Amino acid sequence: MTPPRRTWYAKFRDAFRGLAFGIRGQSSFVVHTAAAIAVAIFAVALQVSLVEASLLALAVAGVMAAELFNTALERLADAVDTEHNPTIGEALDIASAAVLVAALGAATVGTIVFGYRLGIAAGWWE
Repeated sequence: MTPPRRTWYAKFRDAFRGLAFGIRGQSSFVVHTAAAIAVAIFAVALQVSLVEASLLALAVAGVMAAELFNTALERLADAVDTEHNPTIGEALDIASAAVLVAALGAATVGTIVFGYRLGIAAGWWE
C-alpha cells in the first residue's frame, strides 16, 4: 500500500519546520550566520559581480546544508542509541568532517573572490 501523496504546502511546511529544528539550539549556526552576514557586507562593500555573488551564496548555502545534515544525524543517533556506540560516534565524526570540508571550501571561495576584489581596490590589477 502506498502512502497518501503530500501536498506541496505540506512539503514546504515540513521543510521550514525542519529548518527551525536544525537551527534551534545549535551554537554552530550562530557562527555560520555571523559569517554569512559578514560575507554579504563584504560583497556589497567590494561590489562583487553577479557571478562572484552567486559563488559566495552557493558556498554559504553549502556550509549551512552540511550543518543541517550533521544536526539531523546527531538527532537520529540520539534516537537510535542512548548508550555509547563507537560506530555511531564515527558516523557523527564523519558528518562533522563534512561540515569542515564545506567550511574550508567556502573559505577558499571567499579568499579568492575577496582577495581579487581587494586587489582591484588596491590597484594591484584590473
